[in-house]
Amino acid sequence: MKKLAVLLSTLLLGSTSLWASEGTTSQLSAGDTAWMLTSTCLVLMMTLPGLALFYGGLVRSKNILSIFVQCFAMAGLMSILWVVFGYAVANGGEGDWVAWNPEYFMLNHITPDLLSGTIPESVFVTFQMTFIIITPALIVGAFAERMKFSAMLIFTTVWTILSYLPVWHMAWGGGFFHSTLHAIDFAGGNVVHINAGIAGLLACIMLGKRRGYPGPGLVPHNVPLVLIGAGLLWVGWFGFNAGSALAANGSAGMAMLTTQISCAAGVVVWMLLEWKIAKKPTAVGVATGAVAGLVAITPAAGSTTIGGALALGAISSLICYFTATKLKHKLGYDDTLDVFGVHGVGGIVGAILTGVFLREGASELSVGEQVWAQFLSVVITIAWSAVAATIGLYLAKFLAGGLRVDSETEDMGLDLSVHGEEAYNSES
Repeated sequence: MKKLAVLLSTLLLGSTSLWASEGTTSQLSAGDTAWMLTSTCLVLMMTLPGLALFYGGLVRSKNILSIFVQCFAMAGLMSILWVVFGYAVANGGEGDWVAWNPEYFMLNHITPDLLSGTIPESVFVTFQMTFIIITPALIVGAFAERMKFSAMLIFTTVWTILSYLPVWHMAWGGGFFHSTLHAIDFAGGNVVHINAGIAGLLACIMLGKRRGYPGPGLVPHNVPLVLIGAGLLWVGWFGFNAGSALAANGSAGMAMLTTQISCAAGVVVWMLLEWKIAKKPTAVGVATGAVAGLVAITPAAGSTTIGGALALGAISSLICYFTATKLKHKLGYDDTLDVFGVHGVGGIVGAILTGVFLREGASELSVGEQVWAQFLSVVITIAWSAVAATIGLYLAKFLAGGLRVDSETEDMGLDLSVHGEEAYNSES
């Protein structure tokens, strides 16, 4: 009866998002709104400049601007896609797999006083816009330094339409993960990280290795930028996870605390592994460990225990370390910036273990049932993203006349050859 009352209240307000409104009232909360405005800015900061700096420092100096341009392009292109029809598909109402609400086309239903729970729906829409920006931006790290700019735009657009929007609906729009499996994805383990990680893996395999890979010349050109970017991601992740509570409440507070704990565990475990195995704890290593911990806690931030957060960060960092440093070299794929190795693998670890480390009252399912639900949601996300990525890559290959830049362009670097600029002018 309580859920029925909430649903009826939501329909009267003109919003059909169960994820956005369940358990909230129809009265505007200034505190919730202020927190969500802040969270929206924090999540946007994760891409611009956080991810751009993190990825940009990891590539060679001749390709740093290409990373920045790709991140900015995602911010512009995906914002428009979300406004025109993305929100209408993702949050378009009933349907296990996909949905569509024509009233949401071009966000024609939005008014200043329209609420989604206790916040303006305009704020909720913008908050979720930052998620659709960062997800395809994550993917570009898998094929950095070698993909045509035109092919990148086509591929990410097609994949976002075919995979990001349906998975968003399944997890957060009342679709199959939410209504049937009762899987937990608090802030985007499936929607963002596994989804992007699988697409990145398919893309880097289809494009092939960078020229000279593996080799001593393929090293980060500016490690301080990597650390600055990772720091901005760390801070921004509080908006990502705690903001997903959609209110300034106890759930947001717990999500913030568990996020910090998991990230800290990720840093320490990666540092100790490098210290033991490679004999030197590196700056890039501690930054990567932080991201591994942040990725793992994302689906569980609202439901795990304090000890669970510690375990999630540690386990994710351990597994991601060996995936990023050992497995990809053994299997021979060139996941340039470890998108699959950290986001894909860390997302899988976090999503499944979300069912293990449950806080009391966080789920009506038993631990075994919840783990099974989490596992099924992960399998579906992997398959869905892989099919969408394959379609997107082949379509981009056809429309762009190939996916990869030629050898001369790759040797010169994408900054000068594709964008006509250099990040570092030797004459200045």
